[in-house]
Amino acid sequence: MIKFAPTDKKDTRSGFGVGLHELGKQNQNVVALCADLTGSLKMDAFKKDFPERFFQTGIAEANMMGIAAGLTIGGKIPFTGTFANFSTGRVYDQIRQSIAYSGKNVKICASHAGLTLGEDGATHQILEDIGMMKMLPGMTVIVPCDYNQTKDATIALGQHQGPAYLRFGRPVWPIFTAGRPFVIGLADTLIAGKDVSIFACGHMVWQAIEAESMLAEKGISAEVINIHTIKPLDVESVLASIQKTGCAVTCEEHQINGGLGDSIAQVLSRFHPAPLEMVAVNDSFGESGKPTDLLKKYGLSPANITAAAEKVLKRKK
Repeated sequence: MIKFAPTDKKDTRSGFGVGLHELGKQNQNVVALCADLTGSLKMDAFKKDFPERFFQTGIAEANMMGIAAGLTIGGKIPFTGTFANFSTGRVYDQIRQSIAYSGKNVKICASHAGLTLGEDGATHQILEDIGMMKMLPGMTVIVPCDYNQTKDATIALGQHQGPAYLRFGRPVWPIFTAGRPFVIGLADTLIAGKDVSIFACGHMVWQAIEAESMLAEKGISAEVINIHTIKPLDVESVLASIQKTGCAVTCEEHQINGGLGDSIAQVLSRFHPAPLEMVAVNDSFGESGKPTDLLKKYGLSPANITAAAEKVLKRKK
């Protein structure tokens, strides 16, 4: 039996749109920039109600990042919006040089990330962005798991000082975090367990919740922790869970190299060596297809998480 029953289903990008609009009402220094994808990024409400604070840069993402960096000098808090592929891979030089290097207070908001972008295919399904962004000094990296948490993360970034990367997605997805507090840098233990720790981010948190139910039917007690903030990582919570269970599985809609799994592995190797299995895309590009079909094909289903947990438990013994 799944311990978390979804209250609804909605895309995480809509959570960003609602959060941004709320920020616009709260703080006149919040400005928004978009690279010709206002509807896709759900920025329409902000544009309608605060037209003087909305900047349509067109299909010129590098220029958008430069403008955003410049706006911070006058005390503005820019939120940039485009697809994750264009928010990172296309403009990495501008982010590194104009935003990260000088610690500019720019919030890089990236939709349509990972395999669940679906039918747009491999050229748009960036799977390297978490690694790219977390390696930049001073860059905060947040990967919320549902509509509510994406809204809360967007609002929280309005109070956060410094460059940040917010990654969210396109598909309709279960909503299950209603009433749960969101704090940047603080992991959220959703389900307590004693046999294996499952650390997940983004859409994979729901997959981990479903896997926990499958494991429970096999008599395995899994602890499910939502690592919504990849950087700064909540090392204390990670270690507390590992010291209890003795082994871990990481789950992410990202390449196996460079993402959440690597971050957890670093913690274990430095502070508490323990067996670890990673559920992620195995050094491969994606392809066009339905989001859930792609998650299954590329090994990111609840069944894959369950198998990884059983495998790591054998290593622990």
